[in-house]
Amino acid sequence: MTSSTLENPLALDNQVCFALAIASRNVIALYRPILEPLGLTHPQYLVMLALWDQSPRTLKGLGQTLCLEPATLSPLLKRLEASGYVRRQRRVADERTLDITLTERGVDLRSVAESIPPRVVEALNIPLDDLATLRDALHRVMAATS
Repeated sequence: MTSSTLENPLALDNQVCFALAIASRNVIALYRPILEPLGLTHPQYLVMLALWDQSPRTLKGLGQTLCLEPATLSPLLKRLEASGYVRRQRRVADERTLDITLTERGVDLRSVAESIPPRVVEALNIPLDDLATLRDALHRVMAATS
């Protein structure tokens, strides 16, 4: 803890929640103009990242990976399906299971999307090592709050 935190523990600038909220909002805003030409929102981009890592996935598995409830994920998937990036299909053997699969168009989008991370790093103008340290710290926060 810093001396300013000890002096005023309720100061807005001393709050982790404030720093996370503002940083998150600002970083996600950097993605907007990059994703817009692809017809993707940031949440849809996260879905595509998960599917580029592994496809097909079940709705339940995708939700667990992204820490999203099916009620939040379903509208995202419907829009991605309407864009031609994914296909949603019930399993014949178990109709309760919904499989999410990349279409050919969704697979092809990956090569375009490979330019996104470097563009975001450039826009942030923060050394890659610092971003990796921040990411690792955020993963610890996520684990501690799960």
